[in-house]
Amino acid sequence: MLGVGGVIASTVMDQWSTQDLYNNPVTAVFNYQGLWRTCVRESSGFTECRSYFTILGLPAMFQAVRALMIVGIVLGAFSLLVAIFSLKCLRIGNMEDSAKANMTLTAGIMCIVAGLCAICGVSVFANMLVTNFWMSTANMYQPGMMQTLQTRYTFGAALFVGWVAGGLALVGGIMMCIACRGLVPEETHYKAVSYKSAGYKSGTGYEAKKVPVVETNTIKSDDGRRSYPSKYDYV
Repeated sequence: MLGVGGVIASTVMDQWSTQDLYNNPVTAVFNYQGLWRTCVRESSGFTECRSYFTILGLPAMFQAVRALMIVGIVLGAFSLLVAIFSLKCLRIGNMEDSAKANMTLTAGIMCIVAGLCAICGVSVFANMLVTNFWMSTANMYQPGMMQTLQTRYTFGAALFVGWVAGGLALVGGIMMCIACRGLVPEETHYKAVSYKSAGYKSGTGYEAKKVPVVETNTIKSDDGRRSYPSKYDYV
């Protein structure tokens, strides 16, 4: 739940890339961008954000990051839904433990894929930032040309939230895949033969006769045994 919630939070956050203030620490305008809009914050505290009104004008890698984060959110939400119904405390009709084990395994796989999508999306965006940062730096310090000050962007808080959330979702999915083994019922082919006493009359009087009773796929627990078992009771 923490992982999926973190993926949702990082997707809607606006600070995916923030303006680098290394060469210009004092500025009246601070720019930062997200997946859905770009914002400008002035020194007075006023903030203005503008959404991306077009999809075709955005870079292909930027749209791929959007798609990865949306797929991660959808898969994470479905994995949580399936994981809730696979809890042992919830009974839906005559659902067996084997079905709950399969549901837990499915939820774990979807959670793993959701975490990988979030990590890949954030990493692709970070790679775009690194590439643009060094290209802007190279253009600023080209020899033989006048030094120009360009706006460079660095990592924002949303990237770190996405990395942590993707890691949590990945670990949670792995734990669910491991936990599904404990829900699988143990199958046994043990055949128990028990004897019960049946009385009959003979020439010498009343005698007891041992009548075998075959029970298939039955395991007797300590609480299910009789109070005074004899050596002929269980074979």
